Amino acid sequence: MSVLTLRLAGPLQSWGASARFARRTTESAPTKSGVIGMLAAAAGIERDDDERLKPLAALRFGVRIDQPGTRVRDFHTAHHGVTGKSMPLSERFYLADAVFVAALEGDHPLLAELHAALRAPVYAPFLGRRSCPPSLPVELHLHDHGGLQDVLREEPWQASPWYRKQYRGQDDIELTVLREADEHELTVLREADEHEQNAADTLRDQPLSFAAEHRRHTLRTQVTCSVRIPNPSARQLPRHDPFDALDEESA
Repeated sequence: MSVLTLRLAGPLQSWGASARFARRTTESAPTKSGVIGMLAAAAGIERDDDERLKPLAALRFGVRIDQPGTRVRDFHTAHHGVTGKSMPLSERFYLADAVFVAALEGDHPLLAELHAALRAPVYAPFLGRRSCPPSLPVELHLHDHGGLQDVLREEPWQASPWYRKQYRGQDDIELTVLREADEHELTVLREADEHEQNAADTLRDQPLSFAAEHRRHTLRTQVTCSVRIPNPSARQLPRHDPFDALDEESA
């Protein structure tokens, strides 16, 4: 098995798993349906091509929250293109300044094809909605070895430098607790293994069809865990060993 990692970063993102009339919410992290849809668009798979969608939907999915962002609300107005009649006012929610690392585990040939498609997409990628373009290239790496959890633990922290600096340690602390804040704990949401089903949550974001006439999704099991990631913005504190003084006296 191989793992394809994606960097999902942009001014705004919106990953809705459900919509209630004029209220369009967003999940706190990218949904599998949204990420698979982005990959399908990059590969040129049409919305009603359910057969080509199946291999992508079968990929095992996980996402790491590198920078959670801030939830914002917007009111959306529109007019009918032909009649000019005003459409109902809708309430839409977004994640601002968020950064995620999404990972998909599966057979290497399929992931290599998707990795290449992201570099030259048939349809441009967007982060949940067409109004949310990515601010950085989406593709990160194609890992030939390692499972989903291992890759999400090893992939470098993708948060913005200003955000990482908030977790680089403190200057005014006692020597007894002095240490460099060289790691940061990040939340991971990934598909449950067979032995984790009883402790898993469910989310209706497993895509079955993207056809405009009958979009269909089913439930998917998901577990929440965490990984510790090196912080490249950590303060480099001097090494302190009390036995160094004894070595100097003996010399």
